[in-house]
Amino acid sequence: MGRFINPFTDYGFKKIFGQEISKDLLIDFLNDLLKGERVITDLTFLNNEQLPEWEDARALIYDIHCTTDTGETIIVEMQNKSQLYFKERALFYLSHAVARQGQVGSEWRFDVKAVYGVFFMNFLLNDNVKLRTDVILADRDTGELFTDKMRQIFLALPVFGKDEEECENDFERWIYILKNMETLKRMPFKARKAVFEKLEEIADVASLNEEEHELYWKSVNAYRTHLCVMDAAKLEGREEGRAEGREEGSIEKCFSIARNLKQLGTSADLISKATGLTPEEIAGL
Repeated sequence: MGRFINPFTDYGFKKIFGQEISKDLLIDFLNDLLKGERVITDLTFLNNEQLPEWEDARALIYDIHCTTDTGETIIVEMQNKSQLYFKERALFYLSHAVARQGQVGSEWRFDVKAVYGVFFMNFLLNDNVKLRTDVILADRDTGELFTDKMRQIFLALPVFGKDEEECENDFERWIYILKNMETLKRMPFKARKAVFEKLEEIADVASLNEEEHELYWKSVNAYRTHLCVMDAAKLEGREEGRAEGREEGSIEKCFSIARNLKQLGTSADLISKATGLTPEEIAGL
């Protein structure tokens, strides 16, 4: 058992970032993520149930919705496995958050607040080799920002390979901790940043009460089970591919033998018996 909770589980992710008592951790991370752009001083969770009852179906995808002190919506999501149309789904989530701001009546004039999507990905997006991909709405020719009302940030965690001493800024320190938390023996960077001391307290498995401990381990077991199911599906797909390849190779071999026998003047009946091909297939050679 690791000392710290696994942030790639639903319970672990929301224990760190999705509860009122630890929201300063999320604020700090977002400020490091958006450093030089804006400063968040407070936020409000939109989730009615920030640490929900365990749902097995959400073992691989889970999210946190919140609004900042100045009205922007931020969706922070952790996804552990690649998903068909993942980019489109991310766009749909953000578009829906924009549309929900619409108000009834003639007085409202589309004064929407910005919507941010922060997507932790425990996989690579296509052939991506970047840790961070920022998507904005900009002019195609000039690159100039068209509107700041929608922003997507994709974080490909497998790309990050720095050691503790190689981290150059607080954003990288956050990524290092999140990626390695379950195997850490101590919480690094505490002397550099006080928020990591609180993270150590929040994420310490020993600090969980009996109910929290049970919920966490249900979350861990479901997470591991889903990963095993996904890996088994991949393996099955590879085996089917190999079988299909072998079958295709056998068929092609039959056609090759049939061609050779036909060139030798062997009757179609004998060729059919030797290869299993139909008279029609033999006639077409």
